[in-house]
Amino acid sequence: MRLDLPQELPHGRATTPAPSAPPLEPSPVERRRENLAARAGERNAPKILHVRRDRPVRPERSHEPGRQPERQIDQRTRRKAIPQQVVGLPLREEERRVLAEVGRFRVITTRDLAESIYGNRQSRMERDLTFLREKGLVTVDAVNARRDGRGGRVERIEVVTLTRAGRDVARQTSELPKDQKLYSGLVKPREAEHDSQIYRAYRKEAESIEQKGGTNLRVQLDFELKSDVQKAIHAARKAEPDRDMAEIKQQVAEQFELPYINDGIQIPDARIQYDMDQGSRTSHEDIEILTAAYRPGHLRAKAQAGFRAYASSYDRASLSAKIEDDHRLMENILEL
Repeated sequence: MRLDLPQELPHGRATTPAPSAPPLEPSPVERRRENLAARAGERNAPKILHVRRDRPVRPERSHEPGRQPERQIDQRTRRKAIPQQVVGLPLREEERRVLAEVGRFRVITTRDLAESIYGNRQSRMERDLTFLREKGLVTVDAVNARRDGRGGRVERIEVVTLTRAGRDVARQTSELPKDQKLYSGLVKPREAEHDSQIYRAYRKEAESIEQKGGTNLRVQLDFELKSDVQKAIHAARKAEPDRDMAEIKQQVAEQFELPYINDGIQIPDARIQYDMDQGSRTSHEDIEILTAAYRPGHLRAKAQAGFRAYASSYDRASLSAKIEDDHRLMENILEL
């Protein structure tokens, strides 16, 4: 048997290693890269805090179960905290009156505020409104005036409303009766012009009431009146479920001294309550703001209700065209 044995490989000649070349100097670009890498390492390296021996180390806050982590206060939370911050805020007499009047009527135009509170000093009113806005107490909005079929350019009017914080401050700083309800926020922008005219009508009625000896004037807007009437109807129906609804409405109308016409309780835009004979008795006047959108049947119901009806010069002209056959209705509509 032949065995193939591996042959010995020839030994190679021993070679001496070539001398290594001297290291090359780094180029300017490479040096720049090395410097940037070193700086990055320094930034990422953990920093050593030097603790002062004279002050105890503050322990880290642990998130305990049931404990809410601290949140950043947003604008709404800051606004809610304003009443506590402005309790000692010095308000000028005109600023207090602005808060009180706007709170009573919900929305008033800047034109009416300038006339009734500032004696038409527009610049002074604007400074006060700017201050009240910065404190988060009022809001000034530009809204579209009513169209009512009018052509041409849409008119814009400026109206003022209270914020919730402003309503709270008005309650604290004004001398209004405790039963006077205050409002905040612009609820119906499309009806802002109509609602702002309530204040204009009130001023004319208030002057007449004070001339005949009325004092301690309070205002109830239709929001409040409707709410009270609905609560009274609901309570009567709950007490006597089988009672006729028309009879219940008549009773509630009498309870609130409101007219019952055409199977419905007529509710004015506002009721002005006041004291007479040094507070020995109370009385009231109901006011209604008529617009060009009113239909003849609606106008007759308001006239029959005996409300003190007011309308602007434009609305009076439009209403006159609708009720040409009944001029007596126009005689009872007062101009704003």
